[in-house]
Amino acid sequence: MRWSVEERTIGASAARRPHRPRSRLDPACHRSRSRRRAPGGASVSREVPVVLRRATAADARAAADVWLRSFAAALPTVVRPRSDDEVRAYFRDVVVPSRETWVADAAEADGDGDRNRDGDGIVGVMVLDGDVLSQLYLDPGRRGRGIGDRFVRLAKERRPRGLSLWTFQVNRPAHRFYERHGFVAVEWTDGRGNEEREPDVRYVWRP
Repeated sequence: MRWSVEERTIGASAARRPHRPRSRLDPACHRSRSRRRAPGGASVSREVPVVLRRATAADARAAADVWLRSFAAALPTVVRPRSDDEVRAYFRDVVVPSRETWVADAAEADGDGDRNRDGDGIVGVMVLDGDVLSQLYLDPGRRGRGIGDRFVRLAKERRPRGLSLWTFQVNRPAHRFYERHGFVAVEWTDGRGNEEREPDVRYVWRP
């Protein structure tokens, strides 16, 4: 499985599958901004309160559910080889305990400690595996609000020497997103190397 943003979109932005690695800024002090229209058509900045923080075991299910919703919305034509429960188990047993996993937490930003402890309020997930940005998924309702941009900036800060990632070739929005952040496509495959058997592309960023 290529679990990468997406573990191939920006929602499934970079990611491909939850597993394959083919799949000093304090982020909590920075908030995403989106745009809204004021009377007369002027564009006005609007803050979206979301905290980026390291994931804990309590976040595993919520992070997996973001992955599932994002994958379904961003990659409707890609056949997913793992069941929902298998994806949740992978996040619980492998991703959160053994990868550098970050979540975007709206509940914590709102100061709601109870929701935060239950893992509710998680609207995005990013996973770094060595120098691979293996997963970057956003809840479909939170796209376009700057959260993905913040995740990528954080990834670059955590891996200042460079990053690579895989995304499906069909995921054109993810290509545009990563290219905007300075990633360059360096390899295309026919999909035989991933569980979905879906053609993919590898991107690389170097400072």
